[in-house]
Amino acid sequence: MKFKKLISVLASCVLLSGCGAVSETPGNNLTASVQSQPVSVSVPEGDFQTSQMQFAVKLFQESVSETPDGNVLVSPLSVMLALSMTANGANGQTLSEMEQVLGSPLSDLNQNLYSYTHNLPSGENAKLSLANSIWFRDREDFSVKQEFLQTDADYYQADVFQEAFDSKTCNKINSWVKQKTDGMIPQIIDTIDTDTMMYLINALSFDAEWLHIYEDTDIRENQKFTNADGTEQTVTMMSSIEPRYLKSEHAKGFIKPYKDGYSFAAILPEENLSVDDYIASLNPELLSDMLNNAQNTAVFAQMPKFKSEYDTSLVNALKAMGMPTAFSGTADFSGISDTSLYISDVLHKTFIEVDERGTKAGAVTAVAVAEGAGLASDEKTIILDRPFVYMIIDDENHLPVFIGTVREMQN
Repeated sequence: MKFKKLISVLASCVLLSGCGAVSETPGNNLTASVQSQPVSVSVPEGDFQTSQMQFAVKLFQESVSETPDGNVLVSPLSVMLALSMTANGANGQTLSEMEQVLGSPLSDLNQNLYSYTHNLPSGENAKLSLANSIWFRDREDFSVKQEFLQTDADYYQADVFQEAFDSKTCNKINSWVKQKTDGMIPQIIDTIDTDTMMYLINALSFDAEWLHIYEDTDIRENQKFTNADGTEQTVTMMSSIEPRYLKSEHAKGFIKPYKDGYSFAAILPEENLSVDDYIASLNPELLSDMLNNAQNTAVFAQMPKFKSEYDTSLVNALKAMGMPTAFSGTADFSGISDTSLYISDVLHKTFIEVDERGTKAGAVTAVAVAEGAGLASDEKTIILDRPFVYMIIDDENHLPVFIGTVREMQN
């Protein structure tokens, strides 16, 4: 099995019920008139890695805090790309707060994200692809500013579609999402509310295998996993010798590489420390140091085959991180349109499955924008038989594409 299908969606909508994911072809494609222009950027500059890790840790912590039970999985990259595309239409206090949460001035962020995403590895055994689109309502009294469209076309290669925003448009958007995620996410919206004015959609798909696939002799059936509430569950454990060991004051772990430039990192808090308390104590410097200073030491590792799904609203998390204005009646998205707009919701859905061959994962981030005002020793043996933290990271920058925690095994 392979790791794949991360999709992030910025959506100016309210999710209700109505349409499905039938095959539809976008009608009024304006991409030819809003063609992306070459941008001159090099490697990410300044404190990009630091700010991205800060965003990842804070988003993870706030999401765990908002979800007292069950497993949590977020994609910082998905949410970052989604919010950055939206921020290109923000001004005033709304923009200032979004820049503070996203970690840098928007002009730097656009260039750094462009450089980072275009330099992420993608090979035969670890394929990564990005697709972006902007959909806006075809209405006489609603016009979208050319500069906003051009900026997202230049830095995010966004295709642009003008549509009636009826049931056919709903089907077209779902069809686009299904196509760009190879069918893993067949539908993102049910219907389009009358206040919906625009969708900005980012789809990121990633498909990779373990560098060393588990063999039948590596599999242990009927093993025990202790959930966060103290109950025990029978799981299938996968055993391996991994090349890098992680250690900090209150946790240890290992890094297991995928093929072609990505790795799975697992962190197990010490036994007298709950996973929630450990997550609350995390800071970006600690996590970066832990990943950047991994020891080249053999680790006997065991981890369970597991599957996890997560569904949440990020509104409270993002407000707590420092951008409340975007969700209020004083929001300023005048860079998008002269029509009064505000973010009404930020929905985040994720899925992950880890087994012998690799990891399959997906994420959806939907920003709803509405019209209106508003081994060598025991220490190096890591058995993930109780709640743990895990990440999917790129090997060069050690930044998490996904970060999550397993509090319990889900059937």
